[in-house]
Amino acid sequence: MTLLLQITGVLLIFLGLAHSLFNRHFNWIAELKKVNLITRQVFHVHHFFVALTVTLMGILCLIYPEDLQTTPLGRAICLGLGFFWLCRLFIQFFGYSSELWKGRTFETVVHCLFGLLWLSLTVLFTMVGLGVTF
Repeated sequence: MTLLLQITGVLLIFLGLAHSLFNRHFNWIAELKKVNLITRQVFHVHHFFVALTVTLMGILCLIYPEDLQTTPLGRAICLGLGFFWLCRLFIQFFGYSSELWKGRTFETVVHCLFGLLWLSLTVLFTMVGLGVTF
């Protein structure tokens, strides 16, 4: 389980850092010019903190996998992370309109891959949090 947590840590760090590419990919600079200043700034601040949170989750998994598995605090953190990713999984399928991906091959593949990633993270962190090993 230690190696799996460390691999997850690397993936989460990569995902957190990948957020820096989202502005260009989604053309957010042009899109956000259409909204008022407070909305634009709140969006950017929240985007930054999502990226930071995901990166910090990854660092935690990479550096402290044993503590996450063997201490009461580590297991409690993992249960919290399991719930976090369960909420993200729920949003993946019920928070986004299917118009964004249905009938579009690339978007459908990405949608499904991220759904699998969120499910995997939910299961991993919940299992660690409950003390389940394999």
